[in-house]
Amino acid sequence: MSVTGVDVTYREIVEFLMREAELLDDRRFEEWMEILTEDIYYRVPIRTSRERDEASEFLAESAWFSENWKALQMRTKRLASKGTLSEDPPSRTRHFISNIRLREASGPNEIAVKSNLLVYRSRGDSVQYDLFSGERRDVLRRVNGSWKLARRDILLDQAVLGAQDLSIIL
Repeated sequence: MSVTGVDVTYREIVEFLMREAELLDDRRFEEWMEILTEDIYYRVPIRTSRERDEASEFLAESAWFSENWKALQMRTKRLASKGTLSEDPPSRTRHFISNIRLREASGPNEIAVKSNLLVYRSRGDSVQYDLFSGERRDVLRRVNGSWKLARRDILLDQAVLGAQDLSIIL
């Protein structure tokens, strides 16, 4: 049985996404930052409830997160520090990635990836937990033989978040 280039690329992308989920769940934020390009754009737009014939459910001008590499670096350092009250005790997360689809991207050495996301978060001894679900639209770029995340848009299914805060990396 031969393996085509598409099969190899798909397996590499799946492995990249699984490794990324592991880094986030293990709170290995410095290592996570290493798999991002320096021109990363990470955005979680706010969903609104609209009529069927309206253009988009997502606000172009407002987002839960709209961050570049520097902002993500500051946020991950804050999450790793002991002085962050919203993360003391630290959240326990589990990232579930599924329905991974590859598409052509516009840039050289890039591939567009759509996937579904489910993130479970619990904190301390509380019986309450948070669930975040949605679709991720990523652009991965091959840099020096390795895939790196260059862009991420997370389209959450919820219009209203039931969580007290959104201090984790989705």
